[in-house]
Amino acid sequence: MKKIILSFCSILVVSIGLAQQPAAKEMTLEQCLAYALGNSEAIMISQLSIKKADADVREIISYGLPRADLQGGLNYNYKVQTSLVDASNFDPSLPEGTLTEIQFGLPYDGRVNFGINQLIFDGSYFVGIEAAKTFRELSRKENQRTEINVIEAVSKAYYTVLISETQVFLLNENFNRLDTLLRETQQMYQNGFAEQIDIDRIRVSYNNVKVSLETQVQLLEISRKLLNFQMGLDLNQNMLLITQLTDVNLAVPEIEASFDYNDRIEYSQVQTNQHLARLDKKNYQSGYLPKIYAGFNYGYNSARSDASLLFSEKWYDFGSLGATLSIPIFDGFYKRSKIQQIQINIEQLDFQKSSLEKSIDIEIQQARINLQSNLNVLDIQKENQALAENIFRISKIKFQQGVGSNLELTNADNEFKTAQSNYLAALYQSILSKIDLLKATGILQASK
Repeated sequence: MKKIILSFCSILVVSIGLAQQPAAKEMTLEQCLAYALGNSEAIMISQLSIKKADADVREIISYGLPRADLQGGLNYNYKVQTSLVDASNFDPSLPEGTLTEIQFGLPYDGRVNFGINQLIFDGSYFVGIEAAKTFRELSRKENQRTEINVIEAVSKAYYTVLISETQVFLLNENFNRLDTLLRETQQMYQNGFAEQIDIDRIRVSYNNVKVSLETQVQLLEISRKLLNFQMGLDLNQNMLLITQLTDVNLAVPEIEASFDYNDRIEYSQVQTNQHLARLDKKNYQSGYLPKIYAGFNYGYNSARSDASLLFSEKWYDFGSLGATLSIPIFDGFYKRSKIQQIQINIEQLDFQKSSLEKSIDIEIQQARINLQSNLNVLDIQKENQALAENIFRISKIKFQQGVGSNLELTNADNEFKTAQSNYLAALYQSILSKIDLLKATGILQASK
């Protein structure tokens, strides 16, 4: 099974709803990634490209192998061709220039022939084999790039589900808390310790949370299906995510000293494209070299005036062995023009490689800045959530003791919900930023 190289721990919250599904599959992030690497349609498509590249290599190699053919045929020459010849060549007594009609051939003839042709030397053949193998390597790198994209997509979708589940969990707690508070306030109203406006304020918050909860449940269902889609799993398959949000390692890694551009698959692909371009140039340069082929031919033939005698009489064997040399002389400067075009392409790839290095540097720096910024926001939102929770707790006690107002309690409740939502949003952005940084530094990848 493929192991997933991730520098942070898997995360999860208490799963709401899925836990009630008896058919739910328990899945960690690593298990989801391993499943995706084996079942993602995008990866399957890229793997087919590798198989096609393998077939291309075998096709190129086959050009250098012997070609053997066995041919046979029978002919009925219902009208034998007539030729005019000078009869004096056969009979000196006849005047020179005396023409006579002669038919060469018989009505029935047959032939069986076995031939072998072999490439002896063709410079472009050996370059073609190397180019095909290099293209196969490029296909494998494209598959690796697809795997990285799938890992990124599945990881982000996994965390989206976890955050969404947490939001549902917190909204459900808020709903239950407001439901209890509403009933308590109604009881206080009946006892003369609260006013109708107090009940109405709480009911407004109660209704808002109820709507938010229903909406978030629907969003959770969508996020689950998106995760299934990214994994290549049936959309209706339930999963119980069994990681912990609190265990995620969001520390900013020190990567400058150990980072290598070759860790980025895009950089490796550019290098392979450079090699392909140089091979393409070499292929056209080899077109100036001669080509040598060898051939062997052996067979039997026969001809008769009567078809019934064609197979009963003797057949005569024949054979030949030879070589063909082809030397290019002038092609109208075609190869020279192609070589010039390829050289320009090579120079473009050199610039592309240099530009990619700068782009990677910027991407890494931006990812580090984003992660650090989001972590700073996360610390603030974590503190705000603790403060808002304490404010709500005190406001509730004061209201129950009759020394606090309902408005104060309602505001505290709203601020607490906002603080919870802001904290989750900050946590989610921090997680996504960490994934982006791991991808930018080439750490986020699958190893066989």
